[in-house]
Amino acid sequence: MTTAPAPVTVAAAAPAPSLTSVFVRLKLSLLKNGLKQSGGRTAAYVASIVVSVLFAVGMMLGFLLLRGHTDAATVTVLLIGVIALSWTVMPLFVPSGDETLDPSRLVMLPLRPRPLVRALLVASLVGVGPVLTLCLAVGAALALARGAAGVVVAVLAVPLVVVVCVALSRAVAAANVRLLTSRKGRDLAVLSGLVIAVGMQLVNFGAQRLSQAGGMSSLGPAAEVVGWLPPASAVSAIDAAGDGDHLTAAAKLLLTAAAVAALAHWWQRSLVRLMVEPDGSTIGAASDAGAKDPSSSGLLGRLLPGGRTGTVMERSLRYIWRDPKTKAAWVTSLAIGAIVPLFNALQGTGTIYFACFASGMLGMLMYNQFGQDTSAFWMVAQTISTKADAYAELRARALALLTVTVPYTALVTAVTAAILGQWDRLPEALGVAYALLGAMMATGAVASANFPYSIPQDSAYKNVAPGQGGLAWISIFGGMLAAALLSAPVLGLTLFLHLADHESLLWTLLPFGVLYGALITWAGLRAAAPRVAKRLPEILAAVSKG
Repeated sequence: MTTAPAPVTVAAAAPAPSLTSVFVRLKLSLLKNGLKQSGGRTAAYVASIVVSVLFAVGMMLGFLLLRGHTDAATVTVLLIGVIALSWTVMPLFVPSGDETLDPSRLVMLPLRPRPLVRALLVASLVGVGPVLTLCLAVGAALALARGAAGVVVAVLAVPLVVVVCVALSRAVAAANVRLLTSRKGRDLAVLSGLVIAVGMQLVNFGAQRLSQAGGMSSLGPAAEVVGWLPPASAVSAIDAAGDGDHLTAAAKLLLTAAAVAALAHWWQRSLVRLMVEPDGSTIGAASDAGAKDPSSSGLLGRLLPGGRTGTVMERSLRYIWRDPKTKAAWVTSLAIGAIVPLFNALQGTGTIYFACFASGMLGMLMYNQFGQDTSAFWMVAQTISTKADAYAELRARALALLTVTVPYTALVTAVTAAILGQWDRLPEALGVAYALLGAMMATGAVASANFPYSIPQDSAYKNVAPGQGGLAWISIFGGMLAAALLSAPVLGLTLFLHLADHESLLWTLLPFGVLYGALITWAGLRAAAPRVAKRLPEILAAVSKG
């Protein structure tokens, strides 16, 4: 008697988890593991959450106070527009802010574009930024929602605002991922502080204008335009629905939804291109290198003088374009040197002498001239054996700086005079500015010889090597104080001519300031040259610590 074999039961295969849930769990795991790496990172993350919560609460209260105000729609629509702009530019200036969602890390995985976009979008909604944006969108809806139609539109508009902001940020990041992972992307990160500084000046200028009588009414036309741009159009739809204009509200909601679809399509195309196309950043590099004559220095080399002077000037000018730290210092000085005088002039509170900020900010670039060379200064030191060599090196570096500073100072002073309507005071202001510039060049040369310090190249936010902060403070602030004292003759002559009512002689300050600035620069270079020639080993050791 044979027994029948026992039936074989086949276990049903477990369903594969969706790609979206995998990415959300991955995002949460990476955030959690990242916080475990250091206590400082955890403290910074907790602090950002606390600040975001306080900011969200304050904004919510502000929105509630705006409810029923005649300018509520104007304020909320423009605010949502500014938030969307922030989401747009954030990945350009903080390329490493969210490494967990870098699409270049997914190149080797067999993922289809459409599910990948959906999963990345949902995972991008996890974080402090999206939650803060959600709170602001809810606050804007509370300020504008009126009646049943307004509430219904608000329920649809709030998630649309958040999704558009996140999708806009990710689409921009995906389209520029090759740029953001290159040297130019690191340059953008270095310049992010400058963008914040300029933005704060613009906010200050706008706040002063709005505080004037009827200031809010001037924003009405801008709000009308922004109200048709997603995602602000979704918020504007809430106001339109509350006013009974249901057709306009529907049109603006559809426009916002269409923006989501368009951004998703753009994002998908960028991901496909990133996944299937090779990185062409180095294509043709070998052939191009072979085709170029290494002895040719281009147009810049032909415009500069020959010999050591032209060579050093060309090297210094190329540093401005190629070295991220040098570029950041130059752009910051150029921007602040123009922002302070021009914005004060536009506000009606400035004076033409504020144009001296341009020469002062750019003159500070003369300080710590050897720090930008870092350990490569040894090659410069090999070419210096006498005081004359040191003087030639410093003079060429000063001439490279003056090549940009002299015309830029004249431009800023002229524009300030045009805004203030004080063309008659242009010569005296230029004379004072050039005298200050000469004093900064002189003290900068002496400070570079006596107080050199290293500039770390591996950090975008540290401009002084550990343990050399004191040297930097002495070099910069001591030099600025000395430059102010050296400029005293020109400043004293300016005060004397004004107090003695010799207005007809004020034009003489221009040639006197130029001559005095040139002489004091020459004296400073002559005084610094022996110290450079004598302290080459000490300078090399100081600038090599970073």
